[in-house]
This record gives sequence, structure tokens and C-alpha cells, in this order.
Amino acid sequence: MALNIETFSNAKGGNAFFKAIGHPLAARQAAKLLGELAGGSVAIYDPLGYARAFAEIYDIGGLDIAAVYVQDLEDIGEILRHQAQPVTDLPGCKAKKVFVTAFDAERLIAHIGHLLPSGAEVVSLDALRLPEAMLTNRRNYLDSLNFATNLVLFRDGAGLHTRLATANYWSTYGATAPAAWCCLMDQGGRPLAEWSDPLPGAGASVVIDSQQVRQRFGLDDFTGSLFLHVCGVAGHDIVKYALDIYGDSDGDEALSCTHDANSWPADLYAGLPAPRNNEQVLLWVQNSHPAPMPAGSVGLNLMGEDAIAWLEREIPPFGTLAIDTAELLPKARWPQQIEVQAGKHFVRPRYEVITNGVDTPPRRRIAHANVERVDLKPDPRIPELANLLGKGFILPAPILPRGRFRSLALPTPMSTCQANLPLALYAYDPDGREIGGRALGKLPRNHATLVDVAELLNGGEADWGHMELVYDFAEGGEADGWLHGLFRYEDKASGHIAETSFGAHIFNAVLTYKGEPQSYAGRAPGLSTRLFLSFGPAPYAALCHLIYPASTPWHAESQTTLILHDSNGEALAEHEVRIACGGSLLWTPTDYFSAADMKAAGPEGYVIIRDTTCRLFGYHGLTHGEKAFSFDHMFGF
Repeated sequence: MALNIETFSNAKGGNAFFKAIGHPLAARQAAKLLGELAGGSVAIYDPLGYARAFAEIYDIGGLDIAAVYVQDLEDIGEILRHQAQPVTDLPGCKAKKVFVTAFDAERLIAHIGHLLPSGAEVVSLDALRLPEAMLTNRRNYLDSLNFATNLVLFRDGAGLHTRLATANYWSTYGATAPAAWCCLMDQGGRPLAEWSDPLPGAGASVVIDSQQVRQRFGLDDFTGSLFLHVCGVAGHDIVKYALDIYGDSDGDEALSCTHDANSWPADLYAGLPAPRNNEQVLLWVQNSHPAPMPAGSVGLNLMGEDAIAWLEREIPPFGTLAIDTAELLPKARWPQQIEVQAGKHFVRPRYEVITNGVDTPPRRRIAHANVERVDLKPDPRIPELANLLGKGFILPAPILPRGRFRSLALPTPMSTCQANLPLALYAYDPDGREIGGRALGKLPRNHATLVDVAELLNGGEADWGHMELVYDFAEGGEADGWLHGLFRYEDKASGHIAETSFGAHIFNAVLTYKGEPQSYAGRAPGLSTRLFLSFGPAPYAALCHLIYPASTPWHAESQTTLILHDSNGEALAEHEVRIACGGSLLWTPTDYFSAADMKAAGPEGYVIIRDTTCRLFGYHGLTHGEKAFSFDHMFGF
């Protein structure tokens, strides 16, 4: 069953309450609190409406609940199988304890001091509070800055390693002493190691490598979740990171990179590809809560089909499970797409594709599904806006060098209201000239339309460039602005594959519509760029593809600065590049920075891509010559 909790709203943003009660440290205190409350009758006072959500995460069946009381008269009704009463009726209760389901409860308790039953003990959710040193805002416990948390799929063993890379961007927003609190849990959700490290100075790189963690704590092979809480933050309550999965130095069968996990569990995820005949697709589910996921909590169905296959296995609190999609959907085949019924039990999941070759070791890659929106409706204005917003919503993706790679595009429904997808796909050379395109028509929700970009091209000499997936209403259809696609890149020589998925935005237009062009700081439009390109462990080299999409005509060229930093965040060198409007740039750091500067930057160095004149969209990855590569979309601070 789905959890009845609020995690994220596009209107209000992230909800900190579920993070506050579900933090691993809070869970330990909650077990103690519930044990104490089980010793006699309890009256529950729910002034802020949190009692139901608390009961979704913790089993309160062992409590002898005498009555439930509320402050807001509109809340009178059934709560926790009791008819809630106004708190003014509390004096008539004979409960031995009063449980106030709120944080920062001192003032709330003071309001009802004269109503408390004689001799009753009062407790609140403040018993679950994290240590004060972990808080940014100690006056407002549920401030989202107090819960900059995320879950990381983390493993080490059998020749596979995991590397998280980000930078201390919080100190650039004014954080004075941020620190990373980490709890590594095995597949059963049991803690393997727990530590807290201060973050280095402003802009310094932050790298957590599974091999180093394993050595530091003397661990055996492990697979599970790394719970990451960045404490004392400013500016951003989101923990952004790039995650590389790589193999031992003598093998290139495993190399992939993915984006952060998105720390708000959702009802649905989509964009999960079905396997090819020689593939196994594993969906990695990370239970995000200190409560077991009952059997039947996660299900899979083919996109656009009603029949759901449910997993009849329980997943323990904070447990991690790899679900073979063939177990639930044995007939599903690429390019069919799979929808994930998640019920707010877990964060955006990663999936692993294992390709079994002939007389070669299996290759594996990891990518992530995306949040499927349940709150959208078709927007009849989108088709009417072309006269003002030109191309409107654009989903840009690379076309990698055609001599070596196949570049494939698969539109993916990513909202429950998307009954059809009216689309077209266009290709552009690095200078922004259109070199091919095709109307895809009004695709049904259950489509399996895979496009090989080579089939779009009108000849020409361009070896690489980029593609743009856009709305096309020539055959009618509806749109909601939440346009997504999965892009797959196949190395013709090595057989290695990488894939990435993302959604459309309005780019580089001065007119705004519903928060677009999106801005990460301040109000729309977002017309500037700050992207983070991390390096990888030896012997891998960083790769970057920057795209300059424009919904309306914008500056003829970008004014982009590539800034090389060392691990301490010190800028070592800069290089100016120009990207044509509607064009792209495929590059590696060694194209622009000297060997001496790259050596000084080291494997924990990085490049910031900065442009104050336009919004660029970027993809990053790692390469090991022609043996293996990885690819995913970039993030910025």
C-alpha cells in the first residue's frame, strides 16, 4: 500500500516532516519513545496534523490510545481510528501520558498546560530531535535546511566500486562549518559504519569512495545505502552529486555515472527500459524509511497498461533490494517501457542493465528512472504559445560521434495525464544548423517508438552535434510541459552502452511561463549557467557535451568560461569557449588545459562551466580510451 505522507509538492517544495521522523538517528529514539509510551494509556494531542504521518512510518499498534485531541476545529473527525475531540475536552481524559505529535512543542504544550490531566506526563516528538550541532536552524526544527539528506546506492566488492563526487557549494552561500554525517547500511538496512566529517572549504571537492570507506572501517564486500546528511548548510537543502560505478583497473565491463537520487520518495517512477533479449534489468529499490515495506508495496507494469505485477516480498527498514524486472514482467522487451508503482516508499531508483555477450564478460551499466508526476493536467495554452515562445519546451540531448556511436532516442511518458505525446525530433550540427528531423506523430502512452538518430540525418559532414525533442501538434494531441525522453548511446566497437534521461524546459527566452525558463536562484527566467564537471579515478578521463538550446533567438554565441579547480576549490586556470546558438560543444578538459594544470588539479579536481549570458544544458561522463564510457546529464549549484 502507498504511504499517506507528504514528501514533495511542486507548489510548496520538499516536506521536512517525513525526513525528521525517518532519519536513522531519529528512528533509534522513536523506538525508545514508543517503548516508554506503551506502559499505560496515552492521549494524543495532534495540533499540527502530523499524527497520521507518524503512524504511517511507525507501528503504534502497541499503544493504548485513550483519545485523540486537536486544536483546529476543522480537524475534528477520525484520526488513528478515533473520533478526534477538541483539546478543550482533554481535562476529562484519565490517560497517564499525553503524546504531542509535534516538534518545537514547548509553546504548544504551554498553551494546554491548564488542560492537562492531573499527574499526566507530557512527551513530544522533540524526543526524536537530532543533536543541536547537526542543525542549521535551531529555532525552527522543520526548516528544510536542517534536513539536507539523500540516499546513495553504495557498494564495493566483486570488482565493483562506487564513487560519489560533489563540492562544498553550501559554503559559497554562507555556510560556516558544514559537515557530512554518513551512515552506511547493508542490504538488510543494518548499519555497517557511521561517521561524521567536516566538509573542506568553500568550493572544495567532496569525494566519498567505497574503496576508501571499506579500508577505513575494515569492511567486507557490501551493497546497500549510504545515508548522507549534510549538516549546517546554507542556500540549498538539496544534496547534489555525481555517482560513478567503476570496475577494477584490469576490467572495463562496468562503468556508468548517474545523478543524485532525488531525496523525496514519489508515488510513481517511469523511464525504466525493458531488457533486450541478451539483457537483465535490475531495479534497485532503496527503502527510504525506518519501516518495512510490506509485500505488495512495489509493482511494475508496462507503460500505458493497467495490469500491475506486484512484488510479494517484504523489504526491511532502510533495506536495499535488486528486483529483476523479468521476475514480474517476463515478456517485456526493449523498447517497451516500464512504470514503477512506488507508493512513496523509496527515492528515485537506479536500475542496472547487465548485458551478456558471447565469449565475453558481461557488461553492466547503471542509470536512473525519473519521478512520474501525478499532479498535472493537459495545458491547452502550450499549443498556442509558439508565436511567443518559438520552440517552447525543448529536451536537448547529444549526438555522439557517429563513426563510433549509435545515438538513440526514446520518448518516455512522465505524467499520469499524458494519454498521448505529440512530438518531433530534430538534429543539429555543432554550429546549430539543422541536419535532419522527423515528426513522430501523436504517440500513444504505451508506444515503443525508438529513433536511431542516424536515420534522421540528411547527409552532411557533421560527425556529432545534438538532437532536440519538441512538441509537434500537427496531428493534434495534448501537452503538459513535462516532456521526457531516454537517450541511449551504443559503442559500435566495444559494445559498451550508456544511457541518460531527463525532461524538457523552455530555454533562453525573456518571456516566462509557469516558472520557465527555470531559474535555480531567484525568479524566472533563468538565463545563466553554472555546471559542475567532476573528474574520475585513474585511469578514467572526464568527458563533457554542452548544448546551447534556445526557444527563441538569443545571443549568436555563448560567452562560456571553463574554470579548472583543484580539490581545495582553488581556481587553477580558465579557458573561454564560444558555442553557437542552437549548437553544441563536445570536449574533454585536456582539450583546453595543460598537462601541468591537470596534474595540479588531480583526480578530485573539477571544472565549473560558467556563463552569465545564456542557459546551457550539459552532459558529463568518463571514458577509458575506446574501452568504456559513461554518460548522464549534469547538475549545477
